[in-house]
Amino acid sequence: MYILIAILVFGFLIFIHELGHFLTARMFGVKVNEFSLGMGPKLITYTSKKSGTTYALSMFPIGGYVSMEGEDGESDHPDSFRSKAAWKRFIIVSAGAVMNLLCGILAMLLLVLNTNLGSTVIYDFVPTEQSGYTVSSEDSGLMAGDEILKIGDTRVHILTELNYEIMRNGVEPIEVVVLRDGVERTLTVTFPTEENEGEVFGATDFRVYGEEKTFTSVIKHAFFYSISTLKMIWESFFDLLTGRYGISSISGPVGAAAVVSEAAKVSVLHLLYLFGIISMNLGLFNLFPIPALDGGRLVFLLIELIFRKPVPEKYEGWVHFAGILVLFGFMILITIKDIVSLIM
Repeated sequence: MYILIAILVFGFLIFIHELGHFLTARMFGVKVNEFSLGMGPKLITYTSKKSGTTYALSMFPIGGYVSMEGEDGESDHPDSFRSKAAWKRFIIVSAGAVMNLLCGILAMLLLVLNTNLGSTVIYDFVPTEQSGYTVSSEDSGLMAGDEILKIGDTRVHILTELNYEIMRNGVEPIEVVVLRDGVERTLTVTFPTEENEGEVFGATDFRVYGEEKTFTSVIKHAFFYSISTLKMIWESFFDLLTGRYGISSISGPVGAAAVVSEAAKVSVLHLLYLFGIISMNLGLFNLFPIPALDGGRLVFLLIELIFRKPVPEKYEGWVHFAGILVLFGFMILITIKDIVSLIM
């Protein structure tokens, strides 16, 4: 059942992504030949007599696609993809990722509506004999009643941001700006640390006051929750490139499905949180300027918008083909790693 839930989650995320491409293509009058959810052999097909679009459900839930007339080759059709203005094509290509980002933000809003809201005002500290930590941030000068404004150079507005900044940057003594008795003070704070799978993270060793749920506070928390999540995804990608995290930290569809299954066993809220992260991850990753991804195609459209002349199709095709080979090779490597991890 939990594996089925994982498949449905990924299927929905793929559907939302492709729906973004489909709706904007139809909005700008592009002829859509096929809308497929899944890859490989088709299980169910339906062809609309009005639009001529074939809707398909395919065997493998590892992707999907919207096939537009003239998208990957020449076409004399008046409503082909390449017959449309570059700015319209830019919107069509980016719409899938934007839909995933919006879906992730909606998930964060639903999560905020169903959980307690945490402020950045310290309520009390967890004694070291209870937490098991060898140091306490209270020893560095933090006090109950302090409103934490900044961790390092980053402004924090809600507990989620506070926890993330401490986790990422609290591994070493760091400057913390607090509001105490109406006056801003800067402290150098040493937070306790934790180790997980060979990586060291800063730890929050205090509790904070809650916030009353109002329309304004819910919107504020949903906004900053989403911003913090996007920042986490972006910085995690940067950390992989710089070597802070190794390839063992990456999961493909198999590993992600296993994590989704485990989250579904815990609670609906855990599943919703993970759904939001994966949706935003999918949206942001697709916007990276990597060949074969939407972001790679957007680079060529930007070149066309700037120089008023498209890059020859054959050159763009070669770049995307090379990108597909690299991505498939990387995906195979990560999938093998995930399967070995599950077996071991």
